[in-house]
Amino acid sequence: MSQRIAFFTLGCKVNQFDTDAMRELFEQAGYETVDFDESADIYLINTCTVTSTGDQKSRQMISRAHAKNPSAKIVVAGCYAQRDPDRVRLLPGVSLLIGSKERSRIVELVEGLKEGQAPLSAVGNLAGERAFELLGATHESRTRAQLKIQEGCDRFCTYCIIPYARGPLRSRPLADIRSQFGQLAENGYLEVVLTGIHLMSYGKDLQDGTTLLDAIAEADGFPAIRRIRLGSLEPQLLSDEFVAGLANNPKVCRQFHLSLQSGSAGVLRRMGRRYPPEEYAACAQRLRQAMPGCAITTDVIVGFPGETEAEFDETLRFVEETALCRIHVFPYSRREGTAAACMPGQLSRAVKAQRARRLCALAQRLEQSYLESMVGTAQEVLFEEAKDGFIEGYTGTYARVRVNGASPELAGRLYQVDIRQAENGFLLGSIIESSHKEE
Repeated sequence: MSQRIAFFTLGCKVNQFDTDAMRELFEQAGYETVDFDESADIYLINTCTVTSTGDQKSRQMISRAHAKNPSAKIVVAGCYAQRDPDRVRLLPGVSLLIGSKERSRIVELVEGLKEGQAPLSAVGNLAGERAFELLGATHESRTRAQLKIQEGCDRFCTYCIIPYARGPLRSRPLADIRSQFGQLAENGYLEVVLTGIHLMSYGKDLQDGTTLLDAIAEADGFPAIRRIRLGSLEPQLLSDEFVAGLANNPKVCRQFHLSLQSGSAGVLRRMGRRYPPEEYAACAQRLRQAMPGCAITTDVIVGFPGETEAEFDETLRFVEETALCRIHVFPYSRREGTAAACMPGQLSRAVKAQRARRLCALAQRLEQSYLESMVGTAQEVLFEEAKDGFIEGYTGTYARVRVNGASPELAGRLYQVDIRQAENGFLLGSIIESSHKEE
């Protein structure tokens, strides 16, 4: 009888990629995947440590797994395990720790566990790490796959613990990227999302002039792959040459997640970000000039140490003037081991929550405005899922589209849709007849 294994992921899309890749390794080895709320022989929790809330939720999920089945083996993977292994191994039920490497050996390590032994740690020192862990691409939906091509970060922003948890820059070799594209094309995926911890640094460690544009170009020759979507980008690295390269590639989705973090020059300096607000605005304008109608999304941290009301107002004004389409809002979280943790002017939880609410309200208005700008246009939609009498998919700018009464057989296909309405974060429309695009 096969062993039952359950997975739980906290944190970012890169973490989700890592979980999905490990799940596939277990399934290939004959393990049965079950829901995390079911009784399992093994629980794997892929942890996050980007905020103190991530640490807390990671511990809570470990405790929940142990309570569900006290005799189960609990595997703790990811950034929290890498950053604080001594604390994690003391939690009840933990059998194995996997940090930011050795994930490709996860099945071997689990099968090597012995009853009653002390928690086994496969958390290595990441200093000087150069090898890229060649985990295969994973599926995000029936039509979209994720491919991690970059690991690690060398930015060391003053608030961020991730460079310590993920280690130095490592890039997936171009030949392997092309091989992965080929496999995804054979398996019917129309869209591939390229992810990484600091995606714009792809190729920097290779020291041969390789860039992210070279990685994207590896999809050439695979017509079945219709879309390449990019993960988070850094504004100071968006050169004219890079933007032109994106604009000249019809497979590149016209949605760019351009990290901001603050619209205040003073806050950006204290964060250790390497651009002022005006440089960010210029990058946004450069993208829009090269690719009219593109969507620019972002992340913003509110309540950074010393952030005054005037500086927060600068962020509100900047976000509105730049007309960002979607904003992920994060209250600042103090992280031991970072420079910001020791800065004066730490703000109360109440102030951070109040500012987060104000920015979220503005973000909702901006997103609605962007969606309304597409009403009356025709948008190419990759349909993914049919349910409750409608079919849902995404435009190249990652706007969610619903069509009522459409056949479930349209899932996995590209159609032009006449956009008629925008409400509650969705675009509503009807399929334009004979608009299906063959591979």
